[in-house]
Amino acid sequence: MPNRLSAPARARLTPTPGRTRPIDGPVPILVTALLWGTTGTASSLAPGGAPAIGIGAAALVLGGLLLFLTDRTAWSLPRRCGTRERWLLAAGAVAVAGYPLTFYPAVPRAGVAVATVIALGSAPVFTGLLAWLTRQGRPGGRWAGATALAVLGCAVLVLGPELAGGGRAVDLLGVLLATLSGLSFAVYSLIAGRLIGGGRPAAGVMGAMFGGAAVLVLPVLLLGDLQWLASARGAGVVLHLGVVTTFLAYRLYGHGLRHTPAQTATTLTLAEPAVAAVLGVAALGERLPAASWCGLAVLASGLAFLALPERR
Repeated sequence: MPNRLSAPARARLTPTPGRTRPIDGPVPILVTALLWGTTGTASSLAPGGAPAIGIGAAALVLGGLLLFLTDRTAWSLPRRCGTRERWLLAAGAVAVAGYPLTFYPAVPRAGVAVATVIALGSAPVFTGLLAWLTRQGRPGGRWAGATALAVLGCAVLVLGPELAGGGRAVDLLGVLLATLSGLSFAVYSLIAGRLIGGGRPAAGVMGAMFGGAAVLVLPVLLLGDLQWLASARGAGVVLHLGVVTTFLAYRLYGHGLRHTPAQTATTLTLAEPAVAAVLGVAALGERLPAASWCGLAVLASGLAFLALPERR
């Protein structure tokens, strides 16, 4: 499709590097991570026996359909895109569907802590490498330093309890699944960033990708045990995960991607385990060892270094 926008209009659609205000880019991404950080606390309230993959599939179906149905641009976006962009949307939908189908099975095999660290810690690395390979931007020294600090802090924060009390045996399949979930997150973040940076509406891109992903994972939900979903607790958990951590969170994430490179955005989402850890202490009465608090401080310093605007 030919681009008929004038040069000034294209300039308004594409942010100028170095001029993005934190309120436009990093802040929506960090708020998204805050919403994602409630996932663990909310899912822990699900009825006993509720399958983890079923919870993830139900949340994606509800949230994905909401993202698709509440934005008209998502309905018409595939028709208005060229062939290459349609393929990108399809690949993005597959990547979105791949995250819950790999992460949730990784949790019982590798453990919550290890799966979380591998998935979230590998995503920024994959994003930076893929962005460089696809010529979407070469990661700079500031990103590399901040990402290294954030990944290190995330690892110490989440693995602190296991380091203090002894770890479990490593499950290689669980590690592989968690790594694939990090790759899935990196892929759909890059695809969304590329389409949004090319002038496509952020809500429309997220709606089209997540709507397609909802259709892909619907059979997984329908073929599983749905009795837990009929209870008030089960429905409440899915409503929170679908509306808050998927629908609202990815609306904000899409807005942030319009003003923030995908590799920076995925690093900022490492704030999620920090939020989850604080919620665990405040809401569930969990205790964190000193190592985890040190990791939280290192993680916060890395995110602050990345989020603050550069001096010129």
